[in-house]
Amino acid sequence: MKTLTVILISLLTIVNLSCTQNKKKHYREYYNSPSQAAMNLPFSEAVRVGNLVFLAGQLGMDTKKGKLVEGGIKAETKQAMNNIKNTLKGMNLAMSDIVKCTVMLADIKEWQAFNEVYVTYFSKPFPARSAFAAKGLGFNGRLEIECIAAIN
Repeated sequence: MKTLTVILISLLTIVNLSCTQNKKKHYREYYNSPSQAAMNLPFSEAVRVGNLVFLAGQLGMDTKKGKLVEGGIKAETKQAMNNIKNTLKGMNLAMSDIVKCTVMLADIKEWQAFNEVYVTYFSKPFPARSAFAAKGLGFNGRLEIECIAAIN
C-alpha cells in the first residue's frame, strides 16, 4: 500500500509540474507605451509570447501628435524605426533583438529610399525581412513595418 501511495504521489507531482510548465509556455504579456495607450487604438503595441515579442505594425507616426511626420518615405521610415526602437526599449530590448521584419510600402518604387534609412538601424547579421507593395496603408502612410524580436 505504501508503494502505491508513493507512486500516486509521484504521478501527481509530475502532472502538477507538467501543468505548471504548460502554463508558462502559454504566458502572454501585453505592452503599450503611455503615448500609444493615449491614442486608444484597438490593438497592443507589442505582445510577448514565450521568448518571442510580436510588435504591431508601425507607421511613420509621431505618437505624441497623433499624425504622420512630414517629409516623405525617408522621414516616415526614420519615425517608424524610432517607434520600433522605443517599443523595444520599453520592454528592455534592443534593435539587435529583432529577428524578422515585414515591410509594406505604398509604392514599391520607394524601396531603395526606404532601405537607405532602414539599414542604419541594424548591423550584420541583419534580421530576416520581407517587403512588398500595399495599397491603402493606415493614415495614408508611405510604409508600415512590423517586427518580431527574440529574447535570449
